[in-house]
Amino acid sequence: MALKTLNPPVAWMHRTSFPLDDRALFQLLPRRFDRLSPLTAFQNRGGIRIAAGREGFACLGAGAGDGARTGGAPKGVDLATLGNLCVDIVLSVPSLPPAPLDERRAYMEQLAASPPDKKYWEAGGNSNLAIAAARLGLHVATLGHVGDEIYGHFLLDVLQDECIRIVGMNENAKAAVHNSFYETLLCWVLVDPFQKHGFCSRADFSDEPAFSWISKISEQVKMAIQQSRILFCNGYAFDELLPNVIVSALDCAIDAGTAVFFDPGPRGRSLHRGTPEEQGALNKHECRVPDFFF
Repeated sequence: MALKTLNPPVAWMHRTSFPLDDRALFQLLPRRFDRLSPLTAFQNRGGIRIAAGREGFACLGAGAGDGARTGGAPKGVDLATLGNLCVDIVLSVPSLPPAPLDERRAYMEQLAASPPDKKYWEAGGNSNLAIAAARLGLHVATLGHVGDEIYGHFLLDVLQDECIRIVGMNENAKAAVHNSFYETLLCWVLVDPFQKHGFCSRADFSDEPAFSWISKISEQVKMAIQQSRILFCNGYAFDELLPNVIVSALDCAIDAGTAVFFDPGPRGRSLHRGTPEEQGALNKHECRVPDFFF
């Protein structure tokens, strides 16, 4: 279940779809807490000291976490998340979607025919981690695609209200106009009368990732990774991004001395049986890259 935000109502204002070429990448938004209580620190093998205190966690920025491994720029972002930005729509339904794929698709299309009331919308996916980290006082950035429609505007508003910086992965904003492939990813979270849950999104009905038109990471995304102490990625990123794009982001993190946290989650088993590209990317995650593997 998605993490609910605690500051409704949302301010509904039209915003230009990212990227914003006229805005500096990291004019860091203020933290929710200016100061954390005394911290107890431990150090991962990549050189990042992570501290736990009464109000939560913080990156203390020793060693590789400040770019010491490569002599890079100091890292002003504590945590960046890669992909898996979506809007969860949580609905009570008489029965869960049918199992056959074509019937399931028709079920979802019927739900999507008219947008449900906004009270059922929640920031989902990696937004949950980003929001939780920001509320603990960390500088947080999210790297991913958000469309220029009502759901995208909602998600941008929520993240910006939580003081989270968004870095878009679409360098061709004009191509995104009136094209369903560029729309914000929705996840329908369905609950039947017996409190059983079902999940449904357009990523379930394609062999290609939802944003397969993203063929490489942009310079803005590279800069964001280089300026971050931690890059977090989970298995659902493979539902959105091509494996080579994910690997490129991880390679960028390694070169920049950015610690990599990877959580395969429920997708781990299917990725092990996936395409050669998915298996290769997952093996790279498990065997060589992560500072923390969940």
